[in-house]
Amino acid sequence: MLGCVYAMIALGYSMVYGVLGLINFAHSEIFMIGAVVGAEVLRHMTPLGLHPALSLTTAVCTAGIVSALTAGTVERLAYRPLRRHGTVNRLVPLITAIGVSFLLQDLVRLIEGLWHNEFYLNYPSYPEIEKTIVLPFGAEIQIKALIVMAVAFIMMLSLTLLVKKTRMGKAIRAVAEDARTASLMGVNPDAVISRTFLIGGALGGVAGVLFGVMFGQVNPFVGFVPGLKAFTAAVLGGIGSVPGAMLGGLLLGIIETIGGTYLPFLTNGAMGTEYTDIFAFLVLVLLLLFRPHGLLGRHVPEKV
Repeated sequence: MLGCVYAMIALGYSMVYGVLGLINFAHSEIFMIGAVVGAEVLRHMTPLGLHPALSLTTAVCTAGIVSALTAGTVERLAYRPLRRHGTVNRLVPLITAIGVSFLLQDLVRLIEGLWHNEFYLNYPSYPEIEKTIVLPFGAEIQIKALIVMAVAFIMMLSLTLLVKKTRMGKAIRAVAEDARTASLMGVNPDAVISRTFLIGGALGGVAGVLFGVMFGQVNPFVGFVPGLKAFTAAVLGGIGSVPGAMLGGLLLGIIETIGGTYLPFLTNGAMGTEYTDIFAFLVLVLLLLFRPHGLLGRHVPEKV
């Protein structure tokens, strides 16, 4: 379940990097905005007594739309002017992304502070999805875990089909391969890049709602750690690769969960489950040492 959330966030990193070669660190705040929007939607819908499926569906759709529009706005106002001015220094867009990240954090904190005078938002608990079911081999799993995984796999499968089977996907792949040549063939790179940000933002927003459903509470800073881990997952799978982002997210979630479970036993209680973050970044360091292009990534020599 955790790996599915990491995978959905990692897809946003991989799509933008695959097209622009940019690590969009502001994507973690796009995820956070989705989580906050989902909490606000559920806060207003829960008193109406609607069925949880309708409330959650509305929250997921609304968060996806708002996050997509936010990502598109960020691309239009922050990144596109850099491209049009011919910025070649890769540190400039990277620092811009970090600045946008802090801006979005403070903006959400300001809005929530003025609106509710609080920053920590609680997701409502629905007894219908908190129940557990027993699988055929004896394991128990919560219904909300199945919902999270089902939504994640549907979104990831839809994205794969979009990239591989549609005209838009062909344009995205063309711009990722060579933007200048694609423009000579009638493809508008700016439009394609904008759509890429919209799709990645929508995935991040949906992941934010799923994260809120899992953990119950969100705040304007909730995107930082999941964003870093999703970036680790993208690198693990091969950044720029859509299947790699999926694989990396799932593997990282499994490694982190199993490692956190057995860490107290392996260290005789000296280290508890609060040290689970060690595994995510240990995986990143080892991967960069021994396979820097990731599990499904490919080494691309720099053309001179």
